[in-house]
Amino acid sequence: MVLQSARKKKNRFQKRLHKVSDPSKDRSTELLQLMMKYQRRIFAYIHTLVPSRSDAEDILQETSLTICEKFNEFELGTNFYSWACQIAYWKVRAARKKYATSKVVFNQEVLDVISQTRLQMEDELDFRHEALSRCLQKLNDRDRRMVLTRYESGKNVSAAAQACGRTVQGAYKALNRIRKVLFDCVSFEITAEHAR
Repeated sequence: MVLQSARKKKNRFQKRLHKVSDPSKDRSTELLQLMMKYQRRIFAYIHTLVPSRSDAEDILQETSLTICEKFNEFELGTNFYSWACQIAYWKVRAARKKYATSKVVFNQEVLDVISQTRLQMEDELDFRHEALSRCLQKLNDRDRRMVLTRYESGKNVSAAAQACGRTVQGAYKALNRIRKVLFDCVSFEITAEHAR
């Protein structure tokens, strides 16, 4: 049922992508390139406002559909990410109204503060993400595999232990050590960047 719903949304997205009102292939290509570039960041923005990953994924789908429908209103050369986040923000608000009767939701003022803070921190979060990627590459293969397996969607410490040939207790100890190494490495990179 959920898989069918996701397929229907994907098909609707693909159909609307082809129906972008500007018949120029350049405009469709531009939309596709911008969505590929910013989709992860748009999802991260939505997920900061919506605690449930599955709800955030649904809102991302709705946001993507609206972006396709309204892309002819977007002025090329302006900030696509900010424009897309505004659409996402209104989709989150609409979803909050829908979920208000069945789920615990934040007060609107709290949601507004979180949204503004997330947008203000975007550059720093991107830099931290890049620093973390560089620090992960500095780990030995076994430690990198351990941490990547652990934080892969749906995986846990037992899965990471099995993938790396460790006991569960040994995996917990290794993960604590790896997290500290990564934290220190990212902190050093940030300090070094701010010193420049």
